[in-house]
Amino acid sequence: MNYIGSKLSLFEFLENSINKVVDKNCDTFCDLFAGTGIVGSYFKKKGYKIVANDIQYYSFVLNRHYIGNHKELTFVKLSKEIPKLKKNKIENRKNFVCDYLSNLKGKKGFVYKNYCLGGTKNQKIQRQYFSDINATRCDAIRQKIEKWKKEKLINNNEFYFLLASLIESIDKRANTASVYGAFLKRLKKSAQKSFVLRPAELIINDQKHKVYNQDINALAKKIKGDILYLDPPYNHRQYATNYHLLETIARYDNPKIHGKTGLREYQNQKSFYCSRTQVKKAFKDLVLQAKMKYIFLSYNNEGLMTLDDIKEIMSLRGKYGNFKKEYNRFKADKLENRSYKANKTVEYLHYVVCG
Repeated sequence: MNYIGSKLSLFEFLENSINKVVDKNCDTFCDLFAGTGIVGSYFKKKGYKIVANDIQYYSFVLNRHYIGNHKELTFVKLSKEIPKLKKNKIENRKNFVCDYLSNLKGKKGFVYKNYCLGGTKNQKIQRQYFSDINATRCDAIRQKIEKWKKEKLINNNEFYFLLASLIESIDKRANTASVYGAFLKRLKKSAQKSFVLRPAELIINDQKHKVYNQDINALAKKIKGDILYLDPPYNHRQYATNYHLLETIARYDNPKIHGKTGLREYQNQKSFYCSRTQVKKAFKDLVLQAKMKYIFLSYNNEGLMTLDDIKEIMSLRGKYGNFKKEYNRFKADKLENRSYKANKTVEYLHYVVCG
């Protein structure tokens, strides 16, 4: 996914920096602003036991699969509905089920009725987040996944795998510049392509991992670990508004929506870390409450907190330091005409060795 603040290009920087600080006895990596789960997934592959968390439900779904699932998925009970599934080797069943879902006949469900031109043509506001065909395919797949879950034809691990696959696959066909704060007036080329359900990667290992869907400051008081990695929002833009449609597809709860973008209610998902007046207090509370040996914070030079703010707060727990790296900025609306101060930003990895 093309995600705000993604650390995909910074893995080597993060790993090398962290390894310079931590001792060799660390085995638990806590990623509590997990987003799409790419950082936790990276360190999962390195052998760590991961604790992941995010307040957004679509993020929880992604992490519940990428982090929580660590054994092959068998889809044993689903063979009642799809007998041919038995003939497939266990490691091939994920692909078979995704192919089956991709070939379902489209349905005019909530996504179609609210987020494509065909479904909104008679409404006050016309929306075009997806093509008509891709919207009906999304609805058909989402409804079938829910039906299988209710009928107990799939277990939780299989449910979150399928839902994560749906979220990632439909996102690739979204008619947006990048985020869901707006849709484009005309269908771009990638949005015109047929939506196919691609299986999400399964990372297999012997560790047991934990995934939460909670407010980070409340959760930090309850868990213990070795390494706490924090990647909070840097500015005032709420993830709940930027990715509201993925949240709705993940929950599929027929919410009341409003406005040009069809925004769902998100008051309970607002982050203090997006507020200039509240971020320092929230961050201080988090740092002081965390039961960890090491705390790391990813933050760039244009964030709501200053370098001095961060140093002051993190130093309350022990020896402070930081690493930095220049990188290309993320442009969420790169197809629009927004002007940016600079093409590059400086990413800081702040750390404290807790005393």
